Amino acid sequence: MIETYQEKDAKAIISLWNEAATIIGYKELNETSFAEIFIRNPYFNPEQTFVMREKGEIAGFACGCMGDSLPLGNTSGYITCVVIKEPYESTENYQLLLSVIEETFIKAGKTQSEVLFFNPMMLPWYIKNTQHHEHNNAPGVFKDSRLYRELLSFGYVERATENAMYLNLEEFHIPEAIREKEEKAARSNYEVTLYDEKRHSKVAEMLSRLENPLWEKEILNSTREHIPVVIAAKDGEVVGFAGPVIRQKSGRGYFTGIGVVKEHEGHGLGTVLFYKLCEEEKRAGAEYMSLYTGSENPAGKIYSQAGFVTVQQFAIMRKMI
Repeated sequence: MIETYQEKDAKAIISLWNEAATIIGYKELNETSFAEIFIRNPYFNPEQTFVMREKGEIAGFACGCMGDSLPLGNTSGYITCVVIKEPYESTENYQLLLSVIEETFIKAGKTQSEVLFFNPMMLPWYIKNTQHHEHNNAPGVFKDSRLYRELLSFGYVERATENAMYLNLEEFHIPEAIREKEEKAARSNYEVTLYDEKRHSKVAEMLSRLENPLWEKEILNSTREHIPVVIAAKDGEVVGFAGPVIRQKSGRGYFTGIGVVKEHEGHGLGTVLFYKLCEEEKRAGAEYMSLYTGSENPAGKIYSQAGFVTVQQFAIMRKMI
């Protein structure tokens, strides 16, 4: 039997999650984190959240979300999670839970169902072979999970692979070759340093030219709130960024992205920016860094050269409904 979520189900869902979802790799939940991720999320809708009951117990939990303000929101709904207790895992049960979520998308006039990193319900997961080092969001479905295989069999198409990469910062240092690259850029009047509103200008213009609304919002907010941001500047005008520099409660060094305005590419600024960011995160007390990047993204080379290794792969998937 499949029913929509009710408040009384919360404790049983948390118990199910801590039994079944943690096997996949997700971080365990408690009442506080369950409420933060799901219930208090502005995109949470109990009508798009389902439980599967078998023999009087909750054997499955599934959640989707949608919103016109989300990327692709006018056409797409997002699959957040489908978790089923091991004795009840079957293709039939996976398809039942996926179907009821898809039906809510269709009813709302959506034409696509997505498993995508734009999903606003961020599910933290543990990095294997670490002391519970965690990443704050799973950007897709774990490629080594049964759900991934069931999505494929149910008509979802894999559109891209996201590589999750990890670096323990304990032994990180900037190598001499990167220092030399920085010195070479300096001879063309470039500097890579922390943003200083008294010395640097045109950060908003730089972000606008990079045409990434998420970067624009987050980095502008960081500079306004005096959160450190590593920037590249020429003659005082900001032409690139990496950051912001934030040590999260988990010990993770936060990462949003790297960007360099097109006409200032070719000076090694992206590489220097990233190494400087790692250095600043370590200086701020971060124990490690983790990030995800498309398997075809050239920036992956920068991350690998800095010592990051791929620790998990996630699939970005879509189904036309």
